[in-house]
Amino acid sequence: MLKQRIVTAVILILGFSGITIFLSSFLFTMFVSSVVLVASWEWGAFVGLKNIRSRVGYLSVIVSIILGLCLLLGITPTTESINLLGVLITSGLGLLFWIMTFSILKNYPRNAERWNNKYKILTMGILALLPAWVGLIQLKYLLAEGYLVLALVALVAAVDIGAYFAGKQFGHKKLAPNVSPNKSWEGVWGGLGLCFLLNIILIWVLNNYLQPLSALQIMLLILSSLAVTFFDVIGDLFESMLKRNRHIKDSGALLPGHGGVLDRVDGLIAVTPSFVLIVLFALDGIE
Repeated sequence: MLKQRIVTAVILILGFSGITIFLSSFLFTMFVSSVVLVASWEWGAFVGLKNIRSRVGYLSVIVSIILGLCLLLGITPTTESINLLGVLITSGLGLLFWIMTFSILKNYPRNAERWNNKYKILTMGILALLPAWVGLIQLKYLLAEGYLVLALVALVAAVDIGAYFAGKQFGHKKLAPNVSPNKSWEGVWGGLGLCFLLNIILIWVLNNYLQPLSALQIMLLILSSLAVTFFDVIGDLFESMLKRNRHIKDSGALLPGHGGVLDRVDGLIAVTPSFVLIVLFALDGIE
C-alpha cells in the first residue's frame, strides 16, 4: 500500500507540475474545471447520491455556475487577466464559508441535525469547490509560469507532511476526536513548522528573482503560513466529518492508494481563498 501511495503521489506531482507550468492560463482553467467536476461527482457520495441521474443533475448545476463565473471573470482563450472584483467577491465568500465550518466542526456531532440535509451539503460543495476554482485560476493568470499555483500546493503539502510525521512521532493530545481521532495538536504544530520553513524559502526566491518585496509584504507573506496551516486543517477535518457522517472511508477510488480526488485536495480547496486574498493584498499584482 505504501509503495502504491508513493508511486501515485510521484505521478500526481510530476503531472500537475507539468500541466501548471506549460499550459496556457486558459487551458489551465479547463484542466482545473475538469478536476472540480470530478470532485463534485465525489461530493455526491456525502449525501448518498447513488444513481447517475442525481449526480449528473448536480454536475449540471456546477457546470452552469462555472460558465457563469467565466462570463463574470471575463475568461476567454485570449484573456490576459481576469476581473479582480469577481475574484475578490468569490474568494471572500469562500473564506467566510471556511470560517463558518470551524463552528460546525467545533460542535460536531451535537449540531449535526442543523446541517445534515442533502441540499445543505450539496450547497456546501458549491461554496467549497468554486471559490477554490476561481482562486487557482487567478494565481495562474497573475503569474503565467504557474509558480504561484505550485507555491500554494507546496505549502499545503508541507503542512500535511509535517503534520503526519510530527503527529506519528509525538502526537498525544487529540485535536478533534469526534471528527478524526488520529489527528493531534502536535501534528498541527509540526505542519505549521514545516510550512513556515518552506514559506521562508519561497519568499526569499520571490524577493530575489521575481519581485523585490517591502518589509510589510514579507511580513504578510510569512504570516500566511498561519492561514495555510489553519485552513488546511479545517479542510481536512471538514471532509473527515462528512465522510464520518456517511460512514465512508474515502470520497472515491480514482487515485490508487489515496482514495478519491477530494481526499487529496480537501486542504487545498480550503486554503485557496485566503491564500489568494493575501497574495493580492501583499503583492498588488506580479508582472
